[in-house]
Amino acid sequence: MTALTHLRKAFRKYHRVLASIIFLPLILTTLTGMATTMTAEWHWNLGIPRGLLLEIHTGEIFHLQAIYPMLNGLGTLGLLITGITMTGIFKRKAPTPERD
Repeated sequence: MTALTHLRKAFRKYHRVLASIIFLPLILTTLTGMATTMTAEWHWNLGIPRGLLLEIHTGEIFHLQAIYPMLNGLGTLGLLITGITMTGIFKRKAPTPERD
């Protein structure tokens, strides 16, 4: 196996672990953000107080409001970096042999 193959396997492993860890905070942030918008802007009654949705959305309910956005952001960046790396977008192409 080449060093590049080992690197890709490592990125795949890191991506899988990171996705498992960050899934719950990201899904909570996404769903509560959407629900807050539906309640505030579209006046939908979801049966959940808007204040509670915002507390969950910002991490305040878990007393993590100071670091919750940073953890979500860093986790998302990590997933993007490992995911893009695994796609091979930035892979160097083999030189094309010259024809006579």
